[in-house]
Amino acid sequence: MELSLYLEPVDPAHFDFTASQGGSRIGDKIKLFSGDDVEDLKGYDIAIVGVQEGRNAINNSACALAAPQVRKYLYQLYRNSTELNIIDFGDIRQGNEIKDTYFALREVLKELHKAEVLPVIIGGGNDLTYPIYLSYEDQKKIINMLAIDSRFDLAKREEDIHSRAYLSKIILHKPNFLFNYANIGYQTFFVDPDAIKLMNKLYFDTHRLGAVREHIEETEPVIRNADTISFDIGAIRQSDAPGNANATPNGFTGEEACQMMRYAGLSEKVSSVGLFEINPDYDPHNQTAQLAAQMLWYFLDGFGSRSNDFPDGTNGDYIKYYVKLEGSKEGIVFYKSKATDRWWMEIPVSEEKRSKFRRHLMVPCSYHDYQTACNNEIPDRWWRAYQKLM
Repeated sequence: MELSLYLEPVDPAHFDFTASQGGSRIGDKIKLFSGDDVEDLKGYDIAIVGVQEGRNAINNSACALAAPQVRKYLYQLYRNSTELNIIDFGDIRQGNEIKDTYFALREVLKELHKAEVLPVIIGGGNDLTYPIYLSYEDQKKIINMLAIDSRFDLAKREEDIHSRAYLSKIILHKPNFLFNYANIGYQTFFVDPDAIKLMNKLYFDTHRLGAVREHIEETEPVIRNADTISFDIGAIRQSDAPGNANATPNGFTGEEACQMMRYAGLSEKVSSVGLFEINPDYDPHNQTAQLAAQMLWYFLDGFGSRSNDFPDGTNGDYIKYYVKLEGSKEGIVFYKSKATDRWWMEIPVSEEKRSKFRRHLMVPCSYHDYQTACNNEIPDRWWRAYQKLM
C-alpha cells in the first residue's frame, strides 16, 4: 500500500533537538519516514503516528496540532537500556471530510497490524478511537478495548460521532468484534446514571476515579486485558495537564498516568495506544506536551521489558491454584507467573465456545482477586467475564 498518500513526514527542522553524544536520546535512534513507501516494516517494534484531525473534538479542535509538540519533548528524553526499533510515520493529513481522515488512519494502522508493529497514535480527538477499532476488523478476532477517560463517550443518537460520542458506533458496528469495553477513571458527576446501568447490563468493566486512585496497582490487570487503549488527556487533573479545553480540577496525577502507561507497555496483549485531546492552545509552558512525552517514555520502558509470561500451556513457569467455593460445584483456577508475579484466572466454558473465545478464557487478575476467592466470594472480574461467555 502507498502509505505516503496519507502521511506527511516529520520535518526535523521543526524540532529543537540536538543529537546527544553517544546517541543516547530517543531522538537519536528514531527512524523518520521519508515519504517513500516502506517495503518491509517487520524490523520495527513501534511506529509513532500523529493525526492532524480535531474537527470532531468538542471544544478542543486544536488537538489536531498536538503531535509535533509531543515529539519535541519525546525526542529529547534519554533512552533506557532497552534497544527498540522505532519509526516515526509523521502525521496523517486531515482529509477533505472527517470520514477521509478516519479511512486514512484505519488503513495505515491495518498495515502496521499486519507487520506486527505497534502503533502509538498522538493527537486528535477521542473520536479517533472508532477508526482504530475498525483497523482490527480484518484480523478476524474478537478484541478488548480500554478507555482511560472521565466519561463513557456514549451517544444519545445512533448517528452521532464525536469525541464524546464514539462508543455507541463501536457497540452497534456490524459485524461486531468487541468482546469487552473497559473504562478507568470515570467521574460519576460527568456520567448519566442510565449509561452506568447500560455498562453493567453489557457486563463491561467500569472503574470510578476515586476507587481506582486508592489502589492504582489494581488498574494493571484491566490494562493487561486490553488490545487497544485510548487515553484522553482530560482524565488527568487540570493542574497536571492544563492543555485541554475540557480539563477539570479532578483526575489522575501525572505520576499515576505514567504508571498506567508503563502497565500498558508491559502487556503483551496491548497492540495499539492512542493519546488524545492534547490542545496546545491551552498548554502554558507546554506542560501537557511534556507530560505526554514522559507518559510515552514509560510506555516504551514497559514495552522493552515485556516478558511473555502468559500461561498458555507452552509456558510452564507458573504456579496453578485451585480455589473451591462453598456451595458451588466448580471452583476457580488461578495462575501465577513465577517470573513476574502476575495473576490470571480461568473461565470454564463448553468446548464449542472454547475455540471461538480462546483469547478471553484466561482473564488477567490480581492477588486481591485470589484473596477474594479464598474468602469464598466470586471476584467481580471473573463474574463479568463468565456472564459474557454464557
